Amino acid sequence: MTKQEFSHQLKKIIREHEQLLKRKNPKAKNGNGIYDRHQFPIITARHTPIIWRYDLDQRTNPFLMERIGVNAAFNAGAIEHNGKILLFVRVEGVDRKSFFAVAESKNGIDNFRFWDHPIIMPETEDPDTNVYDLRVVKHEDGWFYGLFCTERKDKSAAKFDLTSAIAQCGIARTKDLVTWERLPDLKTTSPQQRNVVLHPEFINGKYALYTRPQDGFITTGSGGGIGWGLTDSMEQASVIGETVVDERHYHTITEVKNGLGPAPIKTDKGWLQLAHGVRNTAAGLRYVLYLFLTDLKEPHRIIAKPAGHFIAPEGEERVGDVSNVTFSNGWVKRKNGDVFIYYASSDTRLHVATSSIDRLLDYVLNTPPDGLRSAESVRVRDAMITRNLQLLKKK
Repeated sequence: MTKQEFSHQLKKIIREHEQLLKRKNPKAKNGNGIYDRHQFPIITARHTPIIWRYDLDQRTNPFLMERIGVNAAFNAGAIEHNGKILLFVRVEGVDRKSFFAVAESKNGIDNFRFWDHPIIMPETEDPDTNVYDLRVVKHEDGWFYGLFCTERKDKSAAKFDLTSAIAQCGIARTKDLVTWERLPDLKTTSPQQRNVVLHPEFINGKYALYTRPQDGFITTGSGGGIGWGLTDSMEQASVIGETVVDERHYHTITEVKNGLGPAPIKTDKGWLQLAHGVRNTAAGLRYVLYLFLTDLKEPHRIIAKPAGHFIAPEGEERVGDVSNVTFSNGWVKRKNGDVFIYYASSDTRLHVATSSIDRLLDYVLNTPPDGLRSAESVRVRDAMITRNLQLLKKK
């Protein structure tokens, strides 16, 4: 490749990348009234900066090829800060190693751009093999906390067993969202921990954590359900004796496992909670999102929970590295009451769904709960059909 050809190809790559970043993202048609999907994913592997993937020096990259590839960009924590929406994206390289990077947007729906450098997350004395799914919350103590999954090989497994792993909750904090201080991992009595979320307010003077105790890396075993526990300090976070807040149930969307998504949103009716549920199918595990509401003074106590899923993968969302998955660890409540829900599809790309506090509360408070039996489900549906037929006759 000549110098002129190199320059021409580089300009083409930059131009096409800019077109992708500047693409508008209108609402999709045929919404369900609860939320609106948007036409395009907001972040994909192709949205990551060119300087992350290409060596731009012709002497060391004469064919202008991607030197360090990005496989996926998904599962993002989210906050509103200084008038912008910041997403703390899980970026996965082609080497399967994930890291965190910040992408920002003025409107939270399109035009997301990554900061030049990814987050440099400090390690503990026992280095992480992989880190992922960062939940970011501004706590009332003044710190921004990031809780994430830290994965390490199971040292007790046989030497030839390269699949056994141990997941725990990594903890870091920051004041400026740039420089992060790593704190010791959360200590619990559970062999494995994933999807741990920090409640944004003190409860009885203590930090409150939503947990997800598991016996195994994949299987829940005797654990499972969304847990709840208190700790005196985040600098030496320790939860002894988790209380299960939201149990799993047979033949529901949570029968295999479930876990909280982002930190809850405070409303005048209670704490809005967004979680994921997993069930097994002949085609493998299926991840969906669901909502519930907990008490303002006792955030571990559920006061309303609609039946079934809130968001499930549709269309191209169903296909990816791990197909048939929707997952969320970030959402934002804006001052005007709008809510931006950031969800990933199939461990590959990131989307936004937009709603409002009023709509979400109406959905949570007025949608029937799961009756846990076919007969009960059809009874509730049939009663609504009867009412609707009577209303239509009057028109």
